Amino acid sequence: MHFFLLQETIQHGAAEAPTGLLSPTGGVMVWTLVIFIVLLLILTKYAFKPITKAVEEREKALADAIAAAQRDRDESNRLLQDQREQIAVARDEAQKIIADARAAAEQVRGKMIEQAHGETGDLLDRARREIVAERDRAIADLRLEAIDLAIAGASRVIGKNMDEQSNRQLVESFLASIPNSKIAPKVTV
Repeated sequence: MHFFLLQETIQHGAAEAPTGLLSPTGGVMVWTLVIFIVLLLILTKYAFKPITKAVEEREKALADAIAAAQRDRDESNRLLQDQREQIAVARDEAQKIIADARAAAEQVRGKMIEQAHGETGDLLDRARREIVAERDRAIADLRLEAIDLAIAGASRVIGKNMDEQSNRQLVESFLASIPNSKIAPKVTV
């Protein structure tokens, strides 16, 4: 019924005045509406579904990419934290190694000082023993020299020479009666 009314309106309008392409007329409007509806159905069936599907796939891909980026960011933050912890552990270990090395060096230094003191003490003891031995040899040499001088002096004084053995016994008994401190000079070490 509307269709007939529309046709009548179109016929009346066509008889009244000629119209241009852009002026609204009933027949063009009907055909435009029919073509629009047919085109809408065709696009809905063949074009909108694939376009909508492509848009949804793209949205899903973008959402997946955002999620992957977030996972990567979280993973990189975790790795960064792990690296910082490893650096801190390595720094602590380095400090411990340095402290251990210092302690070991101090211990070696102490041992070396102790060894040097021991060697110095040994050298001093050896030097003292050598000094005492040299002093004893010098005293013995001086005694023999003193005996020889005493015999020579006594034989001149007495005027007669006793035999060598008697002279020696006499001088040795005299020297033995004198304390060593009067004969030998004091040696301090």
